[in-house]
Amino acid sequence: MRRVVVTGMGAVTPIGNNVESFWDGIKSGKCGIDTVTHFDASGFKTQIAGEVKDFDPTEYIEKKEARKMDRYTQLAVVAASEAVADSGIDMEKEDPWKVGVITGSGIGGINTLEEQHNALLEKGPGRVSPFFIPMMIGNMGAAQIAIKFNAKGINENIVTACASSTNAIGDALRHIQHGHNDVIIAGGAEAAVSPLSFAGFCSMKAMSTRNDDPKTASRPFDADRDGFVLSEGAGFVILEELEHAKKRGAHIYCELVGYGATDDAYHITSPIPGGEGGAKAMELAIMDAGLKPEDLTYINTHGTSTKYNDSFETQAIKSVLGDAAKNVAISSTKSMTGHLLGAAGGVEAIICALAIKEGYIPATINYKTPDPDCDLDIVPNEGRKHEVKVAMSNSLGFGGHNAAIVLKKYED
Repeated sequence: MRRVVVTGMGAVTPIGNNVESFWDGIKSGKCGIDTVTHFDASGFKTQIAGEVKDFDPTEYIEKKEARKMDRYTQLAVVAASEAVADSGIDMEKEDPWKVGVITGSGIGGINTLEEQHNALLEKGPGRVSPFFIPMMIGNMGAAQIAIKFNAKGINENIVTACASSTNAIGDALRHIQHGHNDVIIAGGAEAAVSPLSFAGFCSMKAMSTRNDDPKTASRPFDADRDGFVLSEGAGFVILEELEHAKKRGAHIYCELVGYGATDDAYHITSPIPGGEGGAKAMELAIMDAGLKPEDLTYINTHGTSTKYNDSFETQAIKSVLGDAAKNVAISSTKSMTGHLLGAAGGVEAIICALAIKEGYIPATINYKTPDPDCDLDIVPNEGRKHEVKVAMSNSLGFGGHNAAIVLKKYED
């Protein structure tokens, strides 16, 4: 089986618009959550979000082309472009049929959908943009990235709610392992801080209503958590077959060694009690990596700051790791970024890769009141310097979708 390594990364997030500033924010415990500015949220029960600030897509996209893209697509193209630049790969020297793109987005172009629906109602069908459909559909992030980099290999968008980009990275691993592609641009993007999204999540009573204190609203594993905080952004990695990367002298961040995916087959929104679906995905990922539970140093959890997710995920980790669970550091960086939905796994894969590269385990900030149901080492409030040999990233999505990937320190 061919080995797969991470050679480039790109991120646009509520705490930084590139990987360097994003990682600095993670290490400093910065929180990117604040009062919504994208629209007037004063009439909503939740009025806070993790918005990407001062975003200018024209650094990587021509202004004329950017206007034909939904915000989610812009975020995807910018993060993917940073990842390609970071990898140092010269796409003109690559076989385009061996370069692929796999993205994840749970919602896609919802801003365009809302804007054009308003145009239909207010001005009539003749005023709906001819770009409406290609701006709205969820695969357009993958398509635009492929067009930009002449990537003619596998090209698809995974839609598994909040597990989308972890599934995208895992599927990319398989395509490279089996020789179908040499390089894949993989990750996810989401831009769902919009009135309709907010109205839907508010009606579900899924989001935090801590509007008076947004910086502490996302508090995974804390007994006083009251819901997740919706965020936007994108995270992409360049996955490359090892010998291909070595031949061109690429910098290698880490190796991607395992992937597991399952479904709870239980409920459209609630995770299954006990977290057995997530547990199985973790178990499969560890087995796929050829490792044992005690080999894990760090787990970046799904950790949404909702009552059931955090406790069930804790149970899942305990069931898979057994006694080793006491010795593994876990954290939820959604305490800083909020929940990027389908883009979360892409951003959190980058965190795992940098944790391995730099020997640093990020914190779960905003932790004040212990929850006996969440009694693992969640790295409360302060990150720590610690060698990370193996890291796992978990993503769990509506519909019962579960995905886990395992990354390992690269050794020749």
